[in-house]
Amino acid sequence: MWSALLRRGGRGAGGLRGLVSGGPPWSQVVSEAEKIVGYPTSFMSLRCLLSDELSNIAMQVRKLVGTKHPLLDTARGFVYDSRNNLQMRGLVVLLISKAAGPSTAELSFQHSMVSGIYSSQRSLAEITELIHTAFLVHRGIVNIGELKSCDGPLKDMQFGNKMAVLSGDFLLANACTSLAQLQNTKVVELISSAIGDLVQGIYYENSKSSEENCLTDDIGISTWKEQVFLSHSALLAKSCQAAMELAKHSAEIQDMAFQYGKHMAMSHKLHSDLQPFVKESDTMAFSLNSAPAVLHQEFLGREAWIKQIRELREAIKAGKGVTSAIDLCRGHGNRALAALERFPPSEARAALANIIYAVTRFP
Repeated sequence: MWSALLRRGGRGAGGLRGLVSGGPPWSQVVSEAEKIVGYPTSFMSLRCLLSDELSNIAMQVRKLVGTKHPLLDTARGFVYDSRNNLQMRGLVVLLISKAAGPSTAELSFQHSMVSGIYSSQRSLAEITELIHTAFLVHRGIVNIGELKSCDGPLKDMQFGNKMAVLSGDFLLANACTSLAQLQNTKVVELISSAIGDLVQGIYYENSKSSEENCLTDDIGISTWKEQVFLSHSALLAKSCQAAMELAKHSAEIQDMAFQYGKHMAMSHKLHSDLQPFVKESDTMAFSLNSAPAVLHQEFLGREAWIKQIRELREAIKAGKGVTSAIDLCRGHGNRALAALERFPPSEARAALANIIYAVTRFP
């Protein structure tokens, strides 16, 4: 029944649509979702923003104004990047918490719910954002050995690196402290393993791209999926599962939440990878490790891939990589929608479905 619904792209009674073109834009989806969970999500808790330690770090980061250190772009993105919504992970955790609702196995703390979400689940959403933000900041550390004279004074880059390490470590430490305060061993294990996955995934990314324009290794799409799960999907998947654990939901519901988080994040990453190839722009940068490039390499063969590397963008547009990546993106979206079917119909579930429709939309 479900597979037939996906093929039709229709909507059953209380059911979810299969993936078709159209649907509300990303900004509208996020705005409506924030209203459902009670308030706009932030990339970290207000307590952390107002702390003396972070205020001191912010004052030091201001010294980087006028330099080319990437920490400045990261900081601006937290404030201005509403289009890509860097705070998406916490919002999804809140939405799936509300979509699942209270568990019949745990009735003792329902009085602590606000807008259908437990306070512990809101804390988990903040923790998820803190971890994601910490790793974004750490990703902005510059390799001093690869700097060129046009990148600016060496002392500015060294200072920026110190600030990136310090601020990233501070955010991660706050996340770990808040995680311990949840006093749930399984949740601690889940989120700790997600942090380990992130470290491993970023290590893979950095080891494959020591030079900006180097050729990719000869990897297939299955290896690409494994690496992307570690670096982009594991945190959201395990945070969604942890939110269900905090409400004492069954193992089946926890797995469905995990599957939604995993496949939603995979679709989100594929959507991002596809933008340089589906938009009418010749200036957008793209990675040779992006899904269209990896899939194009599989279809073309390694030797021909190396010959075409200087004309890669147009070759990928003309080949099967882009359409296959779109299909893959929508495939993960459909699997996320399938996981959502196990949750009762609600505004929160509809918002989670709209997120999938938004990240699987292409011009």
